[in-house]
Amino acid sequence: MRTTLTRLSAPARWIRDRIVQGRGNDTGDISITTVIIWVAAVAGALAIAGTIAAVLTKYNGLITGI
Repeated sequence: MRTTLTRLSAPARWIRDRIVQGRGNDTGDISITTVIIWVAAVAGALAIAGTIAAVLTKYNGLITGI
């Protein structure tokens, strides 16, 4: 869990910095909509990976003969 939080802290810090930067001087290189879409995509990918891991863990004994 600590490793996961450590890995997620760098992207969260980057997103926070980009949002703060966007509030002051709009350079036009990234929009808040783009950040929201990326966060949603990453969250969706993590949810799918977690679901696959949970299913594989639950049914590991049943699928070893495949």
